[in-house]
This record gives sequence, C-alpha cells and structure tokens, in this order.
Amino acid sequence: MKTDNEERAGLLYGIGAYGMWGLVPLFWPLLKPAGSIEILAHRMVWSLVFVGIALLAVRRWGWMRELVRSPRKLGLITVAAAVITVNWGLYIWSVNTGHVVEASLGYFINPLVTIALGVLVLQERLRPAQWAAVGVGFAAVLVLAIGYGQPPWISLALAFSFAVYGLVKKKVNIGGLESLAAETAVQFLPALGYLVWLGSQGTLAFGSHGAGHTALLAATGIVTAVPLVCFGAAAIRVPLSTLGLLQYLAPTFQFLLGVLYFHEEMPPERWAGFSLVWLALTILTWDALRTARRSRAAMEAAKATAEAAAEAAADADTATAAATPTATAAEASLTGPAQKPESAAAPAPAPAPAPARQAL
Repeated sequence: MKTDNEERAGLLYGIGAYGMWGLVPLFWPLLKPAGSIEILAHRMVWSLVFVGIALLAVRRWGWMRELVRSPRKLGLITVAAAVITVNWGLYIWSVNTGHVVEASLGYFINPLVTIALGVLVLQERLRPAQWAAVGVGFAAVLVLAIGYGQPPWISLALAFSFAVYGLVKKKVNIGGLESLAAETAVQFLPALGYLVWLGSQGTLAFGSHGAGHTALLAATGIVTAVPLVCFGAAAIRVPLSTLGLLQYLAPTFQFLLGVLYFHEEMPPERWAGFSLVWLALTILTWDALRTARRSRAAMEAAKATAEAAAEAAADADTATAAATPTATAAEASLTGPAQKPESAAAPAPAPAPAPARQAL
C-alpha cells in the first residue's frame, strides 16, 4: 500500500514531467540556425548517450537479452522508433515554424484518438460518455477544418502518431528508460549518418555557432530523457486517474505559450474548435473519475463481504471447537458402564519398585 509521502512524491514527479513537456517549445527555437531535421538527429544521438549513462548508473541490462531473443518485440521497437521519429520531427518543425497552438491541439485530442484506436484495433467497447466525447472531438476537427479551409494536419498527425506509439509501447511492455534506450539505439545509426553527411556538406550547425549552441544541441538528450524518467517515477506512485488529469498540463502550457508568448493568432473558428475539444475532454475526464470511483466502491464492498465471510467462518469454527468436549463427555458416559466390569476383572498391576536414591 502506497504511503502519503509516496503519492505526494509521485504527484510532484508527474507535474514535473508534464510541466517540462509543456514548456519545451521554449527550448527548440534556441537551437536555430540548426534545421529541424538536424535538431531531430541530435535528439536521437544524444538521447542514447544520456540513457546509456543512466543505465550504467542503475546497472539495468537484463532486459537486453530478453529483447534480443524476441524478434516480435524487436520488430515492435523498430515500429515505435519510426513512429516517434515522425512525432518528434513534426513537433520540432511545428514549434520552429510558428505552429505551437496547432501542435498543442494535437496533444489535446490525443486521448480521443487513443480511445478511437482502442475501438478500431483492440475491439474495445466504449461507455456512452466516451462515445459522446469522441463525437464532440470529431465535431471540433470539422469546425477547425472549415475554419482553416483544410483539416488541421499538424494536429492530426501529432495525435495519431503519438497514439500509435502508445499502442505499440503497450504491446512491447518495457520500462520507460529501457524502451527509450532501445528506440534510440534503432535511431542512432541513421541519425549519426545524417549528421556526418551534413558535416561533409559543410552545413552542420553543431560546433559552428559557439560553445553555448553546441552545448544546447547536446542537451537535447537530457531534454528528451529527464521528463520520461519523471513520468516513469510518477506512474508507479499515483493512480492512473491522477495521471490522466495531469496529461492535460502539457498541451495547456503549450497552448498558453503559443497565444501569450509566441503571439499566434486565435480567430473565432479556432476558439470554437478548441472549446469543443475542451468540452470533449471534460466529458472524458468526468467519466473516468466516475468509473474509478465506482470501481473503488465495488472493491471496498467486495473486501467488506470477504471480511464478513471470514469472520462468520471463524465464528463457526469456534462454535464447533466449543461443542467438541461436550460431545466427547456424552460418548464417554454411554460407553463407560459397559467397559467397567471388563476393567474390574483385569488383575491389578504389581507395584513398581521405588527408584534407588542417588549416592551422595
């Protein structure tokens, strides 16, 4: 059973993880004039370096043998690496080209896309409130598509790529740090090859714009891995319902940065679309909290029933044990007289000799 201190620590870890993910749009513009693909390549290379050091520190290597012996898991890791490459690259590009608000919309609608994939791929059955949330989310996409004159491709691509990534990760079932190490190991050689090619063309930004810029490019590994480590620490300490609420922190921070810091436009149709998305998320959150509360009440009722049954069984055992001496005495009173003449006819045993006194 988790203590209050553990849950408090888990909550802080979760706020830290989603807070860092929400504020990361402030970081990517600092890496200019490096292009989005070069930044992505550095993120892959330096992430592997960082997680390699972390794995050395914790001495956690046993998962590698299991992964190498499982071609299916290796295939899924490769798919996850490919999908998250698309997600990372598109997100960096969208931030550095002035589409922070649209990127935040992608992570707002990600829970709705995840639910839709659960129905389409895993054949999951939705509750009525979940169907309502998905319907409102679909209406929001239509409103935004009409307002833009085209579907919000950046948002949809980010939402679907991250939802597919989550689905694949669920199938792989490896810890956060280990999974990141495996994925960046798949990405490492292509990313390093691309950086070497840029260097041969004389267009590599790394090392060409001062030590500070070089350090920032190397820090992409820390920016990638640290929130993931904090998320892993939160996931084992707080309930899933709490994590579900915390996940909205990241797109909320991104949205506020896009509007207040980067001063992106918010025409009425965009406000209408975002309002519908927020309504869908409100329905989804309310349903999740209600379901969690009912599940908790059902578990407590089942526990109380089990305890009552155990007490009743213990009382029955006590009553049986108390009745056993009385029954034995009754049986003795019935069988005693028939055996008495037989015992009287038996010769009396000879007296035993007195023990010899020990010599002093």
